[in-house]
Amino acid sequence: MNTSKSNSKSKFKQKQNKVELLLLILYVIGFYIFCIHRSLHLSRDHFSKLRGLRIGWLFSPPRLNDASDDQWRNFRTNLPILSLVFGIFTLLANIFRKLFHLRARGMSFLWLFLSLIYLSYLHGAWEYWEYLDNFRGTFRWHICFNLVVLRMISFGYDYHWAHQESRFDQEERNAHINDYSFTTYLSYLVFAPLYIAGPIISFNSFASQLDVPQNHYSIKEVIWYGLRWVFGLCLMELMTHLFYFNAFATSASWKMLSPMDIFIIGYGVINFMWLKFFLIWRFFRFCSLIAGIEAPENMPKCVNNCHDLESFWKSWHASFNKWIVRYMYIPLGGSQRKLLNIWVIFTFVAVWHDLEWKLLSWAWLTCLFFVPELLVKSATNAFQAKGALDGFIFRELRAAGGTITITCLM
Repeated sequence: MNTSKSNSKSKFKQKQNKVELLLLILYVIGFYIFCIHRSLHLSRDHFSKLRGLRIGWLFSPPRLNDASDDQWRNFRTNLPILSLVFGIFTLLANIFRKLFHLRARGMSFLWLFLSLIYLSYLHGAWEYWEYLDNFRGTFRWHICFNLVVLRMISFGYDYHWAHQESRFDQEERNAHINDYSFTTYLSYLVFAPLYIAGPIISFNSFASQLDVPQNHYSIKEVIWYGLRWVFGLCLMELMTHLFYFNAFATSASWKMLSPMDIFIIGYGVINFMWLKFFLIWRFFRFCSLIAGIEAPENMPKCVNNCHDLESFWKSWHASFNKWIVRYMYIPLGGSQRKLLNIWVIFTFVAVWHDLEWKLLSWAWLTCLFFVPELLVKSATNAFQAKGALDGFIFRELRAAGGTITITCLM
């Protein structure tokens, strides 16, 4: 008798979940149809008031393209030369590794040589010595220096732990003590594929892969990874030709819109920013994979699948999050001092980006949102739903909390 009752309850719950899933799918379809339709109308009606629009190449006649974001515009403009340079560099590196059976020491010398050539052009060194002060190069060195600082800290920590024979991080590949050489250190700091934007990789992992190239990705998987990146680039081109989200944000034209339209623009800007960094970081990671160095994935999760601050920050610039966990969070005490650690960590993140009051205020405001979320999470982890109704209410409350989080992010 009890078995039949439990079976009937299980079937009822499965049916309820299917109905709920169907309703959610219909809601999502309706939501995105409305957002896309409204975004097309907003872009068409207000394009004359927006700054940063340029003549595009899609459709006939060509639509305007949203090139208002400086980072994306610079990356998109320099994409052909970057692809050519990294293609040549990785080809040379792989040929030399195969021909001369190079290991860590030889590869560090080779990549140091190639990376210094790359940096000399990138930052404008050796361009007519008499005009050196006036030559600005193609990219400001201090923009990349923030990432170089993280690599310096990584080398220092890993070198210190190597002498202490620390094994607190079992997932991190260990480098041999002989790999902590000045040449390998310099090669790590200026490794060309990861120099501009990362992803960030620890010294231990980098040195071990100089010795033995990564084998986690096969050649077919690396090719498929590159094709997926091309599909993402096509999506970005389509998005910037149809929707001018970032141009609305930079032109301050959104102030004249209705609250619903402001919500749609804000939601569009978040998705544009995610796709922009997704493409930039994956391009450099793809080049690094071809060179035999596997760096962490920076965008492992779509921004629309992050329903709380913790998962958002773990999935946004994930390699930086791993760096923080390894070199700050764990040494500061880990989860035992979580509520205190977030203040130190986010203050460091703000100062690392730039020493500005607006960044510090952003960091501390984020911490203020983080504290109640962590407290609520610790309370809900102890909660056990006693019935189907309790489970349903609990799930809906979590969904409402996720909605508030996404709204605050926008």
